[in-house]
Amino acid sequence: MSWFFWLTGALLAIGWTIPVIRAAIYFRHVADLTLPEFQPPPDAPFPALIIVVPARNEAETVEPAMRSLCRLDYPDYQIIAVNDRSTDATGDILEKLAASSESAGRLRVLHVRQLPPGWLGKTHAMWLGAEQGARSASGNDWILFTDADCIFHPDCLRRALHYAVRTGAEHLALMPTGIMHALSERMMMSFPQVAGNLALRPWKVRDPQARDFVGVGAFNLIRRSAYNAVGTYQKMSMAVVDDLKLGEAVKQAGLRQDIVYGKDLVRVRWLIGAWGIVRNLEKNLFALFRFRMSLAIAACLAVLLICVWPFVGIFLAPGWAKTPFAVAILMVLGMHFITARVSTISPLIFLTFPLAALVFVTAVLRSAYVALRDGGITWRGTRYSLEELRKKS
Repeated sequence: MSWFFWLTGALLAIGWTIPVIRAAIYFRHVADLTLPEFQPPPDAPFPALIIVVPARNEAETVEPAMRSLCRLDYPDYQIIAVNDRSTDATGDILEKLAASSESAGRLRVLHVRQLPPGWLGKTHAMWLGAEQGARSASGNDWILFTDADCIFHPDCLRRALHYAVRTGAEHLALMPTGIMHALSERMMMSFPQVAGNLALRPWKVRDPQARDFVGVGAFNLIRRSAYNAVGTYQKMSMAVVDDLKLGEAVKQAGLRQDIVYGKDLVRVRWLIGAWGIVRNLEKNLFALFRFRMSLAIAACLAVLLICVWPFVGIFLAPGWAKTPFAVAILMVLGMHFITARVSTISPLIFLTFPLAALVFVTAVLRSAYVALRDGGITWRGTRYSLEELRKKS
């Protein structure tokens, strides 16, 4: 039986060692926009820009988010907030902010009363906001898609646009900083950062020939010409994971995209408690697997093998057969140290890694179960059948 432990342990050790060595060498090529070298000079030109913010029932978070956008240190921008059929005070809050002196006329509010057929609420809201921006008399060269619960640092846009223009990026994703108050929240925020680096090579995102692509709902910055070239959100009208779909479309079109980091440039409270990730991802995690149960189960088995089995195998393996499992666990720790460069989470959180993996698997299975049980998903107050979602996924 020891051969089984040697075989699986060796595969895990190799499977973790290669990505860790690769990340240790190349991760430094991913830009940190908070560094002095990315501070724009006083005479740097800045293109016109619109910020599109879809919002539905965001009364608890929308005001601080919009105030942070109104305080951006950027010379030429307009905010278009799209109130997507909210049933709470979101629309009233937005209108009040738009009429205040703080917005300085930068904030425009659109209200969606009825969702047209063939659209998800969020993609329609983003498409509508971008279309209204295109008709603006002042014009705009860039579009920033963000969420109604994100808090922006005043210097965020200046650094991001300066970087994008300087490097020739046509689509720029900025990873946000998570606002976390509990150990369980740090555990679940850390897991995708670490596990994601097994599949995504952030430093290869900018390479048009590489398969790696990215999209970030909190900060998807795209040149309008590139947005038009991929067919706008009209082409992705039923994309549940809209941010990733935009990134995928940009990469497939052969356009240049990039990913950057920057502590506290954009902050978001993405989840509350470990169970928060299960609730948050219930509507869209199954979409990552194109609403196919076979793909979801395969992903769950892969996560259990790669992220849980090293920590179980080291206890079950006899004698020296523990060695490759120990190597794999050391590599897991190493990946936590590498990602700590762009995170506020201590690398010691790696001790919770297998538990976080189990919670993630639970989230995948729950997302699939709910969608299959209901024959679809309910998102932003509208139900969509699995049949129509699969057709356009």
